[in-house]
Amino acid sequence: DIVIDGGNSEHRLAIARAQQLSQQGIVFLDVGTSGGVWGLERGYCMMIGGDAPSVARLQPIFESLAPGADEPGTPTHATASKGYLHCGGPGAGHFVKMIHNAIEYGMMAAYAEGFNLLAHAGAGRAARSADAETAPLNDPTAYHYDFDLTAIAELWRHGSVIRSWLLDLSADALQTDPTLKGYAGRVADSGEGRWAMKSAVDLSVPAPVLGAALFGRFSSRAEDEYALRLLSAMREQFGGHRENSST
Repeated sequence: DIVIDGGNSEHRLAIARAQQLSQQGIVFLDVGTSGGVWGLERGYCMMIGGDAPSVARLQPIFESLAPGADEPGTPTHATASKGYLHCGGPGAGHFVKMIHNAIEYGMMAAYAEGFNLLAHAGAGRAARSADAETAPLNDPTAYHYDFDLTAIAELWRHGSVIRSWLLDLSADALQTDPTLKGYAGRVADSGEGRWAMKSAVDLSVPAPVLGAALFGRFSSRAEDEYALRLLSAMREQFGGHRENSST
């Protein structure tokens, strides 16, 4: 028998489960799966870890679930160009998917921060407080823009070097709700980003962008509220700076 974990579990668990099941004569394959809710229609990108003969035995299943060769592929990696790949032994599939999701966090954060800058590019036209607690806007005349973010998202989808499926989805979201008022902005993390950061520490591999994206999700859930309150308290203690709601 072969057991497949098609979720996105921690790769250490996959290693342990493969060892446990092997004692009962059962093969365990870990299959990191990407494609989201669109996978049913478009097919799933699958990152597979485990015993090579068992992966080969189940190849017809993986091939039927994968999207197929819709992009120019690398001839030496025939299955990768179709959307699935045997990445290595037990845990390899979930390890690759873990890194995939950490990259996803970083890409999403980059798009979000860029569009946020565009959304604030008209700040020079707004009246601003002028007091000791409010840093003035340098050269307000440089920020009199009123960008159509929906149109810019659509523009970047055509020929731009930053086009991606995430940008396609962003463009769709902005088309439906240009102000994004339907969202509270509390961004969850399902674990993969945390595991990736632990692996980065274990391996002494710098990953500042991926870490910042993960911590940004923590901030979105007000996990930094106490720290910000303490910052405000320190400013008041050392300089008599009182909180200003306009800053």
